[in-house]
Amino acid sequence: MSSLSLHSHRAQLIATAVIASLSTAGIIYTWSAHSRRQRRRDLDREIHRSITENGTTRTPDTDSPDIYLRSLPEEVKASRFQDAGEYDEELIREQLARNYAFFGEEGMEKIRGSSVVVVGCGGVGSWAAVMLVRSGVSKIRLVDFDYVTLSSLNRHATAALSDVGTPKVKCVERVLKNISKWVDIDACVDIWRKEEGGELLDGYDWVVDAIDNIQTKVDLLKYCHANDIKVFSSMGAGAKCDPTRIQISDISHTIYDPLARSVRRRLRLLGVNSGIPVVYSTEVPGDVKLLPLPEEEFQKGAVKELNAFDDFRVRILPVLGPLPAIFGLNIASYILCEMAGKPISNPLPIKNRKKLYERIYRDLLRREEKIAGEQLKYVLHLHSFDSGDLTSGFCSRLPIDEDDVALVFEDLYRGRSLLPPHDVPTRPTLVRWDFTRPLSIENCIVLEYKDAEKHAETCLGAKSASAGRDLWGKEVEEIVQRRATEARNVKEWVM
Repeated sequence: MSSLSLHSHRAQLIATAVIASLSTAGIIYTWSAHSRRQRRRDLDREIHRSITENGTTRTPDTDSPDIYLRSLPEEVKASRFQDAGEYDEELIREQLARNYAFFGEEGMEKIRGSSVVVVGCGGVGSWAAVMLVRSGVSKIRLVDFDYVTLSSLNRHATAALSDVGTPKVKCVERVLKNISKWVDIDACVDIWRKEEGGELLDGYDWVVDAIDNIQTKVDLLKYCHANDIKVFSSMGAGAKCDPTRIQISDISHTIYDPLARSVRRRLRLLGVNSGIPVVYSTEVPGDVKLLPLPEEEFQKGAVKELNAFDDFRVRILPVLGPLPAIFGLNIASYILCEMAGKPISNPLPIKNRKKLYERIYRDLLRREEKIAGEQLKYVLHLHSFDSGDLTSGFCSRLPIDEDDVALVFEDLYRGRSLLPPHDVPTRPTLVRWDFTRPLSIENCIVLEYKDAEKHAETCLGAKSASAGRDLWGKEVEEIVQRRATEARNVKEWVM
């Protein structure tokens, strides 16, 4: 009997302890929720008080704070939030809750303690700045000398009609302050110059290069590289429409992008071969042309010195609004992951069949060597992607390289055989179409290996420009001519 009483007494104690714990947890939760609601009510009252002092009244139809605030002019809402009560750490963490869930405490501490300079606050830079601040970056400097125009509105992250004629950095600053009460923003209506480079960059952890002037871009990247400042650069987003072709890579690995090509060449002359991450697109635009430059623009100065293309800075390049935004979002994502200590370890190239291209290239090289009757080799100096060390190696003297192989196979022939029904070849092979003309991307076709062997044997022996048509028919020849036209357009754009 006494044993039963003892067990009953223990059960009562355990039950009492559990109930007490639950009650305590409930009280703490209720108090925490009440405190949050009270702070929000205080914030709402402070906003209403400030609005009343500004001469604005609240009507019964706008009892909801959200509805009421949305009904106010933008400038009033921004100023009221800035004047409202203390935006404490708990509210900041609630605003950044999804980022804390993704990066964790340590990662978010690093992000919130980091600082960024965005040089160029147009279609790319404005989106990068907005997402960096939305994600917790607490110190940002905006640098741009340009002003918002009507044509900016199709791609800018923050500009509205009311911003036309105002500095882009001020437009971005206004929106950032409306997003984050705690962010420290320095808006500089200025242009970055290499002679005064340190004045705008010193003391900041990262630099975003969203400049569209080629020489200034190169100067900025060279300065950052020489001074061990982390920098991420945007290449050309204009005249592109395919978001699936956008990728992040080292500057040394970029292909098909004419701005990246020009920047890469100039940096190499300055001793910078790699080590700069960029966002770029492998898309080669189709029938996209720069509009003619008015005569009065030529009278203003040396317009040909302004960018990678002649007259680029003052001529109108078609821009599809979403593409610069995607570039900016890529930049923000990469930098945030780097800041948090969770880097994107191996950005996936859009064209990830390097070994296949190497094999196709070797087959092409062997065939061309047989035709030439000699080994087509010469010494090439290469820079290591990882270390930047200069090494020597052998490279083919063919007029095309592995990037061109990828272009012909993927872009011109869509990874399929030239011959109807255009099957995906099990062993894709590149071969000249016309053996009376030199090898080039215009004079290169994709065939199954056995078909390529037949083509080479027949057409090389015929020594006639029409040998390919005689072998495969006029329909196939017309396809080759269309692909050759595409290849010439590519060369015009990229080369």
